[in-house]
Amino acid sequence: MSTIPTIRTVRTTDYHTAGEPFRIVDATAPGLPPVPGDTVAERCATVIGPGGSGTAPRRGGLDDVRRLLVQEPRGHAGMYGAFVVPPDDDGAHFGALFWHKDGYSTACGHGTMALGAWAVDTGRVAAPDDGEVQVRVDVPSGRVTATVHRAGGRTTGITFRNVPARVSARKVPVATSSGVAEVDLAHAGACYASVAARDLGLEVTRAALPALTRAGREIRAALAPHPGTWHPDSPLLSGVYGVILYEELPDTPFGPHQRNVTVFADGQIDRSPCGSGTSARLALLAEDGRLGGGEDLLHESVVGSVFTGRILAGGVTEVTGTAYRTGEHAFVVDPYDALGAGFQL
Repeated sequence: MSTIPTIRTVRTTDYHTAGEPFRIVDATAPGLPPVPGDTVAERCATVIGPGGSGTAPRRGGLDDVRRLLVQEPRGHAGMYGAFVVPPDDDGAHFGALFWHKDGYSTACGHGTMALGAWAVDTGRVAAPDDGEVQVRVDVPSGRVTATVHRAGGRTTGITFRNVPARVSARKVPVATSSGVAEVDLAHAGACYASVAARDLGLEVTRAALPALTRAGREIRAALAPHPGTWHPDSPLLSGVYGVILYEELPDTPFGPHQRNVTVFADGQIDRSPCGSGTSARLALLAEDGRLGGGEDLLHESVVGSVFTGRILAGGVTEVTGTAYRTGEHAFVVDPYDALGAGFQL
């Protein structure tokens, strides 16, 4: 349980991208605490705090707002969102600090798609009734783009173009309670570990989620000291963020077809196929020779939603999906509420 002594109302706009929630807060709105820093990456490092961990002890300020929005009774353990902040320069429309129940992340593909839809829906970025418009967003891992596709006056899809993805290690043996897995590592704005679920005797199904979550947490912990998880440019981008447990499905006429569940942070489950995680999968498939120019990965989630992904020159990836608004909220904190900002179970 925690309290927020000064903030009484927080307004949000909520979306879901392929089933994964995304709660948007305009952190430039009056009344919200500022985040020091000249760039989005610096602001991210500020809210994370010393040590570079996304699960640092409570620091107050804007992090209290995150806790308010992810904790019950206003949120839940699967909640995800972002603070919209100023961009690094006028080359982007705005910046974003991504957050979840345990802290912060340096990349979020499903969130970037939702932000693209939100920017158009709110008129922050003008868009045609028919055609497309690019929404440029500065995030801790760099500048990304959400191309919003429009037809008949509505948004029909969003294509997320990520920072370049790269493979950093292959077939790393990791012992888990379900057996030894061979894990591949790839960086795509954050570091992802990929493992075939069948190698652990598992299937990517809702019924198997407890075992998949346990395996994901074990793999993430075991890989903490592995050099393949380190990023040469920044400690902020180092360390395994998500573990992708995938299974092969029959290829489509356009390329590979896989289903996955991504376990990220401290055992959080991505309901979508994972946007930046899809970028990591694309880099691995391309290196294996299974995905070439003009081919797409059809990527399913554990709830049956779908992203399509493709790899371009220089390790740049594009991932396409849909995002829909689910609500607008004015969350309040009653000063007499003994539970204050809420709790986690």
